Amino acid sequence: MNMTGTGLAQESGAIKLPPPETEGGMSLMQALKARRSVRELDSKPLPPQVLSNLLWAASGVNRPASGQRTAPSARDWREIDVVVTTADGAYRYDPPTHTLIRVATGDIRPLTGVQDFVAAAPVNLVYVADLDRMSEASAEDKVFYSATDTGFIAQNVYLYCASAGLAAVVRGLVDRDALGATLGLGRHRRIILAQSVGYPAGGAR
Repeated sequence: MNMTGTGLAQESGAIKLPPPETEGGMSLMQALKARRSVRELDSKPLPPQVLSNLLWAASGVNRPASGQRTAPSARDWREIDVVVTTADGAYRYDPPTHTLIRVATGDIRPLTGVQDFVAAAPVNLVYVADLDRMSEASAEDKVFYSATDTGFIAQNVYLYCASAGLAAVVRGLVDRDALGATLGLGRHRRIILAQSVGYPAGGAR
């Protein structure tokens, strides 16, 4: 079975992404100069390799010996899950195996934000904090550090998109109750932000 429009094959209940390309692209200074929020997105699906690169840049494993990630995490809690929503469904990105694990069927992209463009964006990333992973943290610290750690991931996405010629925008206007119910999130899991990604409208390639 394939994800709609991506050509990604599903094996043993998980969709294996191609290995990320970790060389090439813009210099960091060029990517910082090009980074911006763009809400006019083409509906063209992202190719499997681009999706792989995007997710690895967001929160992939860059030190295999320790399993540590491209984005920092307070006390190495690794409490933020990246949920990928496409026209085909919703998937949790699993960094250690670089795979996608289905968490919801059908097109739930409209639930990931209130703006009109969200429903047609080829990819909407949803950042979900698992508060139970944040051992020995106060309720206040859980809120603070989960938001901070999400910001690191979202900025990684912005910089990858700038380097790869993609458009992206991070968003806070989300019906968290409705989306959380659809994703089957328990009380210990909290939606922090969402981020839409695609090719720029009128400039898809």
